[in-house]
Amino acid sequence: MDKKMMAMSTAMLLLKLLEEEDMYGYQMIRKLEERSSQVFSLKEGTLYPILHSLEEQEAVESYEHQAETGRMRKYYRLTKKGGKLLQKKKEEWETYERAVHDVMKGGVSFAL
Repeated sequence: MDKKMMAMSTAMLLLKLLEEEDMYGYQMIRKLEERSSQVFSLKEGTLYPILHSLEEQEAVESYEHQAETGRMRKYYRLTKKGGKLLQKKKEEWETYERAVHDVMKGGVSFAL
């Protein structure tokens, strides 16, 4: 997938995951890969700047929690503001998706 297209939707996808449950970074990476049949394969260097940006916007907040292994992990949760941002991003995406679909289905075909 084109990196620009992926960047456009990544924050929305992360917010969607966090709408369902609190998660730590690696968990989000794996869940995105799993649900997208490996189309969305983020590196930590891509994920954490997005999460930090979402924290600055107060769309998500983080907290530490001890895992079953005894290791402390940083979890992220969706805030009320984040829920509103997710809704806005979903609406923007649906508008974009409809517009692309309308362009692709219409018009004259010049196939050889």
